Amino acid sequence: MKTNELLSRYAAGQRDFRDLNLMAAKLRNVNLSYANLSGANLSGANLSYANLSGANLSGANLTKANLSDINLYQASLGGAIMPDGTVYGLVA
Repeated sequence: MKTNELLSRYAAGQRDFRDLNLMAAKLRNVNLSYANLSGANLSGANLSYANLSGANLSGANLTKANLSDINLYQASLGGAIMPDGTVYGLVA
């Protein structure tokens, strides 16, 4: 799915974006609060200054994503692969 289509669907009220391929997407300064992005591929995406408060990012791939100044208040990150390759919530 292209970034413009994602944002249009979000603006229309859709919140379920499970398992989407958003690799290298330009999502800087977007509002996707309470979106279900579980299992989404966000590797290499620019999410700087994005509002993802309350979003479900469980199992999402955030490898090499830009998360600077992102709002993740009350977001679900269990099992998400973080920018440095670690899995969120995994205890060795």
